[in-house]
Amino acid sequence: MSYRTLDPDKIIATAANLERRIGERFPDAGLQNVAGELVRLAADTAKAAREVARPMWWLRALIALSVIGGGLVFFFVGSFLTFNRIDTDGFDLVQGIEASINTLVLIGLGVFALLRIEERTKRNAALRGLHGMRSLIHVIDMHQLTKDPVVFSADFEPTASSPKRSMSRADLKRYLDYCSELLSLTGKVAALYAQSLADHDVLEAVNDIENLATNLSRKIWQKIMLIEPATAQ
Repeated sequence: MSYRTLDPDKIIATAANLERRIGERFPDAGLQNVAGELVRLAADTAKAAREVARPMWWLRALIALSVIGGGLVFFFVGSFLTFNRIDTDGFDLVQGIEASINTLVLIGLGVFALLRIEERTKRNAALRGLHGMRSLIHVIDMHQLTKDPVVFSADFEPTASSPKRSMSRADLKRYLDYCSELLSLTGKVAALYAQSLADHDVLEAVNDIENLATNLSRKIWQKIMLIEPATAQ
């Protein structure tokens, strides 16, 4: 067992166990469905992360054939070019050298662009997956939005539009704690992409997701700290 890398299977197992825990304590809550979506997202991300870590041999072969084909065309065309002018002056020579240098630079840029196609393809795939995680984090936050400990204040008076609140202090603590766990696990799922693909844009996106999850989790724990210690139920 390596403690330097994240194990996707253990992340999926942890998310599945969290889904069961939520369902057992809050069988009628929509949070269990959110946890189930996280389990599916973790499984999809683990598969996608393994895919981006593998070399795209078919693409590399296509790029190699393109480079070789371009080189052969360049050599074939160049073999037909002859210099019939014996009296080539210095100005024409400079122009020829400049044109050759420009051609080589353009060829080099083209080859470099081709070699980066695989990198860009993997980056785009990872960023698409990370976008879904950011949305899931906001869905989790929506589920804890109305879970406010102010309802336990002696002077609290609900209005006609106030959401129905029937949880005890102990249940509200557990519910908020489950939300915090879901946020943390989502950040770990996102980190699977960063572990598989050492790309600057992907790393930035993963850091943004983890920071978002941490900030929202901090807000949840502020609510938990405001709840009075629960007595034994």
